Amino acid sequence: MSTAKGVVDVQDTEEEVAEAVAKYVANLSSKFVQERGIFTVVVAGGTLIHTLRKLVEEPYSKSVDWWKWEVFWVDERMVPPTDKDSNYKLAYDGFLSKVPIPPTNIHAVNVTLPVAAAAEAYQTLIKTLVDNRTIDFSSSSGAPRFDLMLLGMGPDGHVASLFPGHPLLKEKQRWVAAVEDSPFPPKDRVTFTLPVINSAGNFAFVITASDLPEWVQAMLAEKVGKAVNGGGGGGGEGEGCLPVEMVKPMDEVVFGQVNCCQD
Repeated sequence: MSTAKGVVDVQDTEEEVAEAVAKYVANLSSKFVQERGIFTVVVAGGTLIHTLRKLVEEPYSKSVDWWKWEVFWVDERMVPPTDKDSNYKLAYDGFLSKVPIPPTNIHAVNVTLPVAAAAEAYQTLIKTLVDNRTIDFSSSSGAPRFDLMLLGMGPDGHVASLFPGHPLLKEKQRWVAAVEDSPFPPKDRVTFTLPVINSAGNFAFVITASDLPEWVQAMLAEKVGKAVNGGGGGGGEGEGCLPVEMVKPMDEVVFGQVNCCQD
């Protein structure tokens, strides 16, 4: 097991954040396409997709091997894919429609199913892709090991659809779970659990000041920095820990990136 490393990368402007993220993702894409012939990427909602915009511009738009990408969602809201609250719609409109990733490589949650069935179906899909080696697997955690996990953070410190004090923060077995009581609308969601999030091969928080109230900005670097670096307060499981503090990659992680900026 390798030692997880974390880097807190604070940029001055949102534009610099977007450029840093594009370079980081493009370099990882090249690395994994050369090594595995596949690049598995998990995206979130929020302002993350807007921050990925530099990837669809030159030089990245032409240098990235988009045909080798496999795209997944860390969580999804159970609304139609045309709804403004859909994470799929956000990613499609802002990113996926602008790059030539094959449609068969874009793995969205089936929001036409009841929420529990949608979570089960997404876990079955992930297991199938682990079995055929599209997605790597971490033997130490017993969870899929995606090549890159791109996350944001909510104003209450939530990650994916894992909210402060929620029972799913203690989930150890399931890879994908249904949420039927989100404190933010819509209430029904599907989310990856912490074992999957923490098993990612490479990990980046992409957070800008526009995501967060001022009091959260004040503690952001310390809280998230501890999480990705495994220092005191990071990777906690005790009462009162924010979900972001429970993000602690377990193995094979070589880089963690936090971007926070003033717009």
